[in-house]
Amino acid sequence: MSIKSHLARAGKIALIAAILTPSTAGAGWAEGTSADGADLIRNDQWHLTYLGASKAHEISQGEGVIVAVPDTGIDPHPDLIKNLLPGIDITPEGNRDGRRDSDGHGTILAGLIVAHGRGSTKGALGIAPKAKVVPIRVSLDSHQVSTDDLARGIDYAVNQGAKVISISIAAGPNIKLQQAIASALRADIVVVAGAGNRPQEVPVAFPAAYPGVIAVGGIDRLGSQAPISVTGPEIDVVAPAEEIHSTSIDGKYSRSRGTSDATAIVAGAAALVRAKYPYLPADEVAHRLTATAIDKGPPGRDDQYGYGVIDLVAALTADVPPRGFESVPATSPDAAGPTTAAADGPRAEGGGDGSATVRGWVTLGVLLAAGGVWALFARHRRRSDDPPPRISR
Repeated sequence: MSIKSHLARAGKIALIAAILTPSTAGAGWAEGTSADGADLIRNDQWHLTYLGASKAHEISQGEGVIVAVPDTGIDPHPDLIKNLLPGIDITPEGNRDGRRDSDGHGTILAGLIVAHGRGSTKGALGIAPKAKVVPIRVSLDSHQVSTDDLARGIDYAVNQGAKVISISIAAGPNIKLQQAIASALRADIVVVAGAGNRPQEVPVAFPAAYPGVIAVGGIDRLGSQAPISVTGPEIDVVAPAEEIHSTSIDGKYSRSRGTSDATAIVAGAAALVRAKYPYLPADEVAHRLTATAIDKGPPGRDDQYGYGVIDLVAALTADVPPRGFESVPATSPDAAGPTTAAADGPRAEGGGDGSATVRGWVTLGVLLAAGGVWALFARHRRRSDDPPPRISR
């Protein structure tokens, strides 16, 4: 992940945050669908095919991973109820249970992350359909959120043992929010946050702008930057953010757009990686997602796409050297989406059997040895040529 620098921003610290998705939760369905749309929703979820979710699910489905979603709560939709934990409601209406959502935004996100559907073809399907989700109700609706409540929600997620936190809320810099994010990172949690939507948030919003957070932008069906997605030097990866279909309240389905959706998709990807590699630290999980992303735009990281489009299969299978060691970038995809070659991710010569990592350690040893020789030479030279130390006056 890139090292993010954050300059002081004009204006007062924001105390109110905003939900990122201009959603159409509970939108009506075309004539001919069933009462709740369960028989057609899977075909509408184009992002699953684009990202190769079916192949990724042969490797990992997020088993044993808890994903926390601080948002508007989560409705117990039939497509995700088996993966829904009780959570908490910390709004003024708090009833000690986060399984309620009068807005629909949180239920959209939960569906994108953990929906298990109804059989092999019906109902909505999430990126990590065997992970669990903790609903943390920090807002009554999608218009505004107390930043302090968001910070409290993040702290709750830490205490509940979450392995991933998905934050689709945009805020300004806030000391309590910053402290909560720092606490989550210290607890070895992968924190994923939306970059923000145009024209509301420019530049990249917090908490996505904080160091250590995976900042997510959005793309459309063609793999191009979504017009709604904010850009900036903090962007790490991008994911589908246009015409996204998911669960909604009252057993219905929704179609929405925004970096909220892209964030939930990346959070699901993080859950897949954490299930496949349970002992991998959070920063290495983030590194695996960025190192295997499919490059878009100018070569290398850029402000529109970050390191590129997440590649679920490559994130689960590629030979990714630890952070600090050079890796081979993934092949750029065509406009239609990830290619098979790109899905293989960065490989070492000879078939990706770990030799890249071995070469990295050998290189490090050579550099350390060379450094030791130079240190002895420099020490000898200082003794013979340099003037003796003096006491400053």
